[in-house]
Amino acid sequence: MRFRRKQNEVPELNTTSTADISFMLLVFFLVTSSMDTDHGLGRQLAPMDDQRQEQRDINRSNVLQLSIDDNDVLSCDGKTVTLDELRQQVESFLASRQNSQYVIAVETGRKTSYNAYFEMQNSIVAAYRKLDIKPMKIMEGVKSE
Repeated sequence: MRFRRKQNEVPELNTTSTADISFMLLVFFLVTSSMDTDHGLGRQLAPMDDQRQEQRDINRSNVLQLSIDDNDVLSCDGKTVTLDELRQQVESFLASRQNSQYVIAVETGRKTSYNAYFEMQNSIVAAYRKLDIKPMKIMEGVKSE
């Protein structure tokens, strides 16, 4: 009598819930991970002209000189100001020169923080918006008399 050997078959793995588990893990990691958003300036500069602009002389009274030093100290025409004072000074500067050419010159130090520069720009834009004025076209080569 011959005995037949029973073939040992490996039982199959039940994979019906594998897709569900992987999808749940994917959703879990997407929900719990943090995505840093980029902070930047929401401003668009005027397009560069193909032709070189001519240099123009502007009266010193029509130039507002802003500067931020390496320690993020903001000054307007040589006087230290806060962001609210800057906005008020820019508003009064713009209100008195609506029909003439003017320049807002900005100078920064090499170690000026990005946040200080961004807040200064926001103050300037707030002054423009309050007076409902469109910013002038950016010009190259402007020097004061």
